[in-house]
Amino acid sequence: MSLHEITLTIMQFIEHHQVWTLPIIFLLSFGESLAVISLFVPATAILLGVGALVGSGTISFVPVFISASIGAVFGDLLSYWLGKHYHQQVIASWPLNKHPKLVYRAERFFDNYGTLGVFIGRFFGPLRAIVPLIAGTMHMPAIKFNVANIASAPIWAFALLAPGAFGVPWLETLFG
Repeated sequence: MSLHEITLTIMQFIEHHQVWTLPIIFLLSFGESLAVISLFVPATAILLGVGALVGSGTISFVPVFISASIGAVFGDLLSYWLGKHYHQQVIASWPLNKHPKLVYRAERFFDNYGTLGVFIGRFFGPLRAIVPLIAGTMHMPAIKFNVANIASAPIWAFALLAPGAFGVPWLETLFG
């Protein structure tokens, strides 16, 4: 099954089984923010699509936005915790041991930007998958990590949901 087919299947499931929308959005955002796992989760495309469902009036924006934000916070928090408590084992394990350049770039990015790097890292795919983990391995103070994590998650969720949520109605008025 292709990534497109998986995305379409999940979108159709959400549309027809709305009671599952918030847990699915939470899990997708959690997975998208969880170290390494985010490389395999098609959450970005699905969240963009869910935004379109919001824009069409199928589901409500605020609960989806909150669910996506909370899932992202907890995904990054677990990644940070794993890095802080299992730093060398995590970096020496698959798949990070197969991508030393990615780890090196994330470490340099973190060295250069610190707390701001955690905030910025949320918005860039490969960095999103590893920056919180690296922040933990480099023993970033938890308070600094959490400030960046909690501040960036709602902005990230809004950025993914807003084009469909607010763009669809705008396009309908423009072309409708």
